[in-house]
Amino acid sequence: MKFSPNVTSSRRKCRKAHFSAPSHVRRVIMSAPLSKELRGKHDVKSLPIRKDDEVIVTRGTYKGREGKVVQVYRRRWVIHIERIQREKVNVNPSKVSITKIKMDKDRADLLKRKANGKSALQARRNAMQA
Repeated sequence: MKFSPNVTSSRRKCRKAHFSAPSHVRRVIMSAPLSKELRGKHDVKSLPIRKDDEVIVTRGTYKGREGKVVQVYRRRWVIHIERIQREKVNVNPSKVSITKIKMDKDRADLLKRKANGKSALQARRNAMQA
């Protein structure tokens, strides 16, 4: 069901927008889910993947393998992970789970912002049900 008249639902326009997306938009699209422990700790479901995050592959040939993200290759929509190599194996960020976050000030602010938004949404839902 279409909610916004300003956003197209045309398949070809959506594909064009996706594949010609600029780097700052690809960053958000190339998000990976957090592990259960991190999800419980930070109250956030997924984050844009970044170099030096530690991940575990959850799907595909390399399922179960762990390693550190060596490169986020936005032009090709893939990430490269340490110790998972042919030359370098292209892994889709949606097929990994982040197990350890490289934390800095900006990342901490992002986590706090996402958690606050989630708690505000929960409060609104509870108010509507009551």
